[in-house]
Amino acid sequence: MTTRISVSDLEGIVTRIFLRAGLCDAQSRAVARVITAGERDACKSHGIYRIDGCLDTLAAGKVNRDAEPSLQDDGSGVIRVDAQGGFSPAAFALGAPVLADRARALGVAALVINDCTHFSALWPEVEVLTDDGLAALAMCPSYATVAPSGGTVPLLGTNPMAFGWPRRNGPPYVFDFATSAAARGEIELHFRAGTTLPEGWAIDSEGQPTTDPDRALHGAMLPFGGHKGSAIATMIELLAGAMIGDLTSQGALDYLGTTALFPRHGELILAFDPQRFAAGRSGDPLDRAEVLFSAHVGQGARLPSQRRFAARSKALAGGIELSPQELAKLDTLQRGGHS
Repeated sequence: MTTRISVSDLEGIVTRIFLRAGLCDAQSRAVARVITAGERDACKSHGIYRIDGCLDTLAAGKVNRDAEPSLQDDGSGVIRVDAQGGFSPAAFALGAPVLADRARALGVAALVINDCTHFSALWPEVEVLTDDGLAALAMCPSYATVAPSGGTVPLLGTNPMAFGWPRRNGPPYVFDFATSAAARGEIELHFRAGTTLPEGWAIDSEGQPTTDPDRALHGAMLPFGGHKGSAIATMIELLAGAMIGDLTSQGALDYLGTTALFPRHGELILAFDPQRFAAGRSGDPLDRAEVLFSAHVGQGARLPSQRRFAARSKALAGGIELSPQELAKLDTLQRGGHS
């Protein structure tokens, strides 16, 4: 039998778990916010499931538990935040308000986050910007677990990318997906559940197609869409790795020496002011976008994230639904235990 718990109560529990583990207050609260957001929106692969990985990475000394991100702003269209080896959410929280202000002033601006440990979805970040009336694009590498199209050895990361567009009446248009055929967390969930993978997700260590999640985790994932996904993943390596002076997915794997911990690298977030881009042209860009969205829905197509927004509405009204096993896990973690 499941139990419902309020969003704020779950966030408090997760915060206390990380405080008990020795993570500083600002880092604990920032991490707890995005983990809770995953549960609130029924994105289980990015919810409390991620706590173990964060704690493992912390215990291994691969995260600075007392990190205080530092802002570097020269007044240009590129804002930098040095995460100081901490988790990415605290660094983003510091840089996002400056990014939003600069995008409104210039029309477009970029936030570069360096030296962060990344574990979370990107949609919480782009939604911060869409709430400010901005369009946003976020991307980052991971660690080398994906073979390029036609290859047999991990080289690219799952390399997620998220985009958000603001809407006046209702939630924003948002998509967030890995450039691999599936997120690594999805394969890990299949492994834990003892279920097989869909075909086309992965290859084994011999380079042969597999639906066995264990073989996949010891082999390589595949990019979505063959050479197209491979090219987009490579673009993200270039823009959010090489261009910002940070690690590519191969570099992140070399630094960690394992895929059992969360990767350390950088992140790139771009913000656009639709009103500045459309200045002097007829029609409002947000109104013009609604025509496009209406045409989608009018022919029966579903806009991305609609399931997630529906789950959010339900959770905000009646709480987040957790299983007995999940509640027991949270209780153990609060008492200092760790699976």
